[in-house]
Order: sequence, then structure tokens, then C-alpha cells
Amino acid sequence: MLQLLLVLLGRMRRGAPHLRSSGLPLMSLAVVVVGCASPSLLPEAQAVAIQDRDRALALHADAIHAAISQSAKVGALVFLDATDSHLVVLPGESPADAWARYTLLPENGTGRVSMPPVLTFVHRADVPKAPETIPRSVLQQEAQLRDAWRRIEERLSIVQSDLAESKREADASLTGARADMHAALSSLAEDLAAVRKFMLQTAQLGWLNHELTVENETGIRKVATASQELSASSARLEDLMRELPKRLAGQLEELANRLDSIQGKVSSLK
Repeated sequence: MLQLLLVLLGRMRRGAPHLRSSGLPLMSLAVVVVGCASPSLLPEAQAVAIQDRDRALALHADAIHAAISQSAKVGALVFLDATDSHLVVLPGESPADAWARYTLLPENGTGRVSMPPVLTFVHRADVPKAPETIPRSVLQQEAQLRDAWRRIEERLSIVQSDLAESKREADASLTGARADMHAALSSLAEDLAAVRKFMLQTAQLGWLNHELTVENETGIRKVATASQELSASSARLEDLMRELPKRLAGQLEELANRLDSIQGKVSSLK
């Protein structure tokens, strides 16, 4: 691995045309190579596979950075197709963005490739970051999490929309209920006013009835008094009628005596 790095640097010093223009891309890929040259806890087979993969990608540095430059993205996921080992560059603002763009391709389209289990995200030449090695399974899990989160947000949006609709319906029902309650209260107030008026009229009628009763009682007492006076008058009249014949007989007798006396005086004058 170190020998590969020395070869690349030697070519840059000799001024190879195809390497002078891509010195920074080669250096960025070489960082991966140097990192893998240090002692590792990986099994030897895996370490060798990583070295072979990085060595193969380093050979395509110009094509990788040309594709990134043309895409105007921050970087790209790069790998060699597992079927025919051709270079695949998936531009994106991040590994997740590049993977998301890849997953949007049709299942049977020409953009689909045979992907290895490990991919490398190479940053743009002007971004001072070393290439990142990312397992495909991690990208898949992140994509699944994003999809799950997106579905949750969609369901949450639906729930919020349903809640908003329920709130609108509840507000409409509440407004209708308030209008009905206001109408009922108005009707109740009218009924109470009518009952109050009826009760007032009833009270007035009761008072008039009481006055009439008092007047009737007074009239009855007056009638009773008049009846008593009439009875007394009738009794006096009856007594007078009984005494009248006697008085009339006495007066007639006195008149007869006077007539006899007058007749006697007349006779004596003759």
C-alpha cells in the first residue's frame, strides 16, 4: 500500500499530465490507502480486500472527481460494479442523499447496478475531508429509518388534518349549539314574560274578585239592612192597617154625632 502511494507521488513529481490536474483527488484517495496501511484489528482477508478496493478506486480518481464536479454536489458514493467492475459514481450532498437518489431509480432501469457491501463517499476536491467508508447495510438502514420517519410524518399530517377537520366540525357544531341555545333562551325568556304577564293578570283578576266580593258582601249587608227596615215598615204598616178601621169607625161615629147635632140645631131653628 505504501509502495502505491510512493508511485502516485513519483508520478506527480515527474509531472504526468493526467496526474498534475488531479493531484488533490489522488491525495484524498491516498488518505484511505495510508489509513489502511497502519496496523489493523481486521482479519487479514478483510484488510487485503479493503486495500484492493481502495487501490482500484484510486485508479479512477480523475473520473470520480470529474463526475462530482459536473454534478455540482458536495461529493459522491463511488464503487466498482460487482458484476463487471465498472466505475459507478452516485453524486449527492451526503452519503444519505446520494443513496436516496440511487433508490429513486427504477428497479429494472439502466441505473441499477450490482452494488458491493461497502461503498466510499468521496468529497469534492475543494472540500478538505478524507473519503468515508460506509457499509451498504448502514445506508439501507438509514433509508429505512427515513422512510419510516416519512411515513410517520405523513400519518401525523393526516392525523393533524383529521384533527383540524374535527375541530372545524366541532366549532361548527358548537356554533350551531350556541345559536340553538340562544334561540331556546330567547324562547324561554318570551315564555317567562308571557307567564309573568299571565300571573300579573291573574293577580289583577284576583284583586278585582276580592273587591267584587267585598262589594257583594257590603251590598248583601245593605240588602239585609233594607230588608230588615222593610220588614219593620211592613209591621208598622200592618199595625196601622189594623188600627185604621177602628180610627175610621170612631171618626165616622164622631161625624155622625156632629151631623145629628147640626140637624137638631136646624130643627130647633125652624
